[in-house]
Amino acid sequence: MRPETLDHVALWVADRDPIADFLTERVGMHVVDRTDAFTLVGSDARRGKLTLFAAEGPREQGALKHVALRVSSLERAERELRDGLAVERPRDGEIYFGVSEGLRLGLVEAPTEVDYDLDHVALWSATPEETAESYEQLGFVPVEPGPSEAPRVEAGGAFVEFHRGEPGDPERPLLNHLAVKVESADEHIAEAQELGLEIDNIVDAANTYAVFVWGPERVRVEYVEHKPEFSLT
Repeated sequence: MRPETLDHVALWVADRDPIADFLTERVGMHVVDRTDAFTLVGSDARRGKLTLFAAEGPREQGALKHVALRVSSLERAERELRDGLAVERPRDGEIYFGVSEGLRLGLVEAPTEVDYDLDHVALWSATPEETAESYEQLGFVPVEPGPSEAPRVEAGGAFVEFHRGEPGDPERPLLNHLAVKVESADEHIAEAQELGLEIDNIVDAANTYAVFVWGPERVRVEYVEHKPEFSLT
């Protein structure tokens, strides 16, 4: 398994429009694509994105702690958030805030080619160290803990962190899946079968071709190939 980048984080939400509006009006993103099933938002279609799938509510927190976006200037990004938003500042260079339906976002100041690219996804895990090791089988690269000191793995410069806590097994989780970009979905289908990974689904869509596998603690991971005609902006 050879992920190139962390492509997107997909969420199930009961009302996607308020979240999409927040992201486009206050967090420097735009609507990349919108269908009857989902809204895709990002600052660049070929970098880290959020996918908001329409689903029955209310949603439950489950495994997702927060999603953090990378910015070159936290001061400028915080000004664009505008007043009236309660933020937490656990460390220098980071802020976190609630958006809607249990979704919690963060902004992290770090060198980046594109503002509002994905910096990291934080997941609750009953056994963070063991879970981080299990993600190596999924192709993620082990790295030293970051500022939060939580175990983490890396894919193309973005991270997945594992924070000690109970992800539970909710019927209506907020997190749909994590997606990593790969060169060939077919190769990853074959390799997942060889490794004995549990394949959930294979999807051949207009712009992408992907395989979904079940990772540790019932988090789905998508290996997505961008087709040559990939034309999102």
